[in-house]
Amino acid sequence: MGSEPRTILVTADPEPVVIEPARTAVIVVDMQNDFGAEGGMFALAGIDIRPIQAVVEPTARVLEAARRSGMKVAYLKMEFRPDLSDVGGPDAPNWVKHAPLRVGETVTAPDGASSRVLIRDTWNTEILAELTPREGDVLVSKTRYSGFYGTDLDVILRSLGVRHLVFTGCTTSVCVESTVRDAMFRDYRCLVLSDCVAEPIGNDLPRTNHDASLLVLERLFGWISDSSALLQALRPEPASVRS
Repeated sequence: MGSEPRTILVTADPEPVVIEPARTAVIVVDMQNDFGAEGGMFALAGIDIRPIQAVVEPTARVLEAARRSGMKVAYLKMEFRPDLSDVGGPDAPNWVKHAPLRVGETVTAPDGASSRVLIRDTWNTEILAELTPREGDVLVSKTRYSGFYGTDLDVILRSLGVRHLVFTGCTTSVCVESTVRDAMFRDYRCLVLSDCVAEPIGNDLPRTNHDASLLVLERLFGWISDSSALLQALRPEPASVRS
């Protein structure tokens, strides 16, 4: 008879979470140049990207450990067709909210090449270099805040046997929260790593949008932990303990 699948216990709020690495995927939400790099959409709009840049290093550590443990890694990318036909009509809220951020506008990438804001197959929508996807990782394009809306994400995750999702990325109160909510509606168990998600909106307030989202997610949609707790749980057990 085969051995039981490995499970780990992750310290979290409101209570510890048991997950099975072989049935877990780390979701990397929108960690792309438009949101986290100089010259991207946020930076061009004068939005402070330092909170997003600050989560790159802990996220990279999580991804390395996750891959070693057998977890899947799935990247989400916010990006539109070159003709903007999937943004929505001129009165669609998705268009109205993105238009001030210069969606579709031609810009110059750091290497001098021509690029376009939030347009697929350009520098702007590439994953940040420090988090470049590896062979075997999943990459899903999305055109709305939630990674499940109008995409094959649910089908892909279920085909891989995934039931637990670990969330990283940006922004906490928009695309991360939207995707966690949709995941919970589909019966995935969601763990959000507080030091691997970032939110520029309200970052200078006494209590930020980041804090508010983590609170509501903890109470109603999933569990909150951090990279240190997950990395600790993923460390191999000593041989004496296994035996």
